[in-house]
Amino acid sequence: MEYQDIIKDWKQQKFRPLYWLEGEEDFFIDQVVDYAEHKLLSEADKGFNLTVLYGKDTDWATVVNACRRYPMFAERQVVILKEAQSMRDLLKLEAYIEQPLESTVFVVAHKQGKIDGRSKMAKLVKDKGVILSTKKLYDNQLPSWAEAYVKSQGLAISEKACILLADHIGNDLSRIANEIDKLLVNLPQGKKIDENDIEKYVGISKEYNVFELQNALGQQDMPKVMRIVRYFSANPKAAPIQMVIPALYNYFSKINLLFGVKGGEKEMASALGVHPFFLKDYTAAARKFGPGGTERAILLLHQYNLRSIGINDSGNEDGELMKEMVFRMLRP
Repeated sequence: MEYQDIIKDWKQQKFRPLYWLEGEEDFFIDQVVDYAEHKLLSEADKGFNLTVLYGKDTDWATVVNACRRYPMFAERQVVILKEAQSMRDLLKLEAYIEQPLESTVFVVAHKQGKIDGRSKMAKLVKDKGVILSTKKLYDNQLPSWAEAYVKSQGLAISEKACILLADHIGNDLSRIANEIDKLLVNLPQGKKIDENDIEKYVGISKEYNVFELQNALGQQDMPKVMRIVRYFSANPKAAPIQMVIPALYNYFSKINLLFGVKGGEKEMASALGVHPFFLKDYTAAARKFGPGGTERAILLLHQYNLRSIGINDSGNEDGELMKEMVFRMLRP
């Protein structure tokens, strides 16, 4: 079950006595917990029927006692256990989960890990309640996720704007969602978000970013490459070398994959994990660099990654390292 499905059921007044939220992606867990804490009960009912506990500060007896209380002047009560992974005697909740109170909605947030699927606890949770098991999205899934999130808020967004957000922020769904929410406040209903909006409200330059750098490298456009790198050098916070090198490594690794892929555009886009819209940029770069040039670029990225942390380097500034690195990629 997805986190949206749980919230959808709640909006339709469909409840189970237990919701076990676990896994690596905090954003999905936080969305369900936030809804349970702030929207399941009316403001009048929260005072008597909402209990929020923290795993590191509570014990199993306190949790069970809270869950076994009957709601006051309402149909149900809500008990939320946050940071359940920090609760030392978590397994002692088995007795309650085996016979939960139907008038209690018990929400357990167990972040950064999962219970053993073979354990009695896991079987009880599956039998008596709902499990939300989350995992981190892959980098190539972030633009699509950002687009879906924007659509869920009643707006549209261009593909390039999605790429800008994902490349600049990285795999942090909470930050991406926060930046999109900022756009929602500032843009009129029905406006399609584009790179100009990203530049204005998020602070990401539409001309000077890693996405534009990798495109310029793929086109072997030396003047544009150096112009972007000089901007990065003058504005270190815009794109530090520790962010640029992994992004370019990912880019050239995808180009390298093309040399071994058989099939048409659909198969190539699938192998690279990119939207078909952007495939032409990768195939054009593959033709310009060839297998040898692509491998050389990857080796240079490894070499300059070591130099950026002080290995085999006498203390050059990050901007100078970046200039030297891209120059050697294009002028071997």
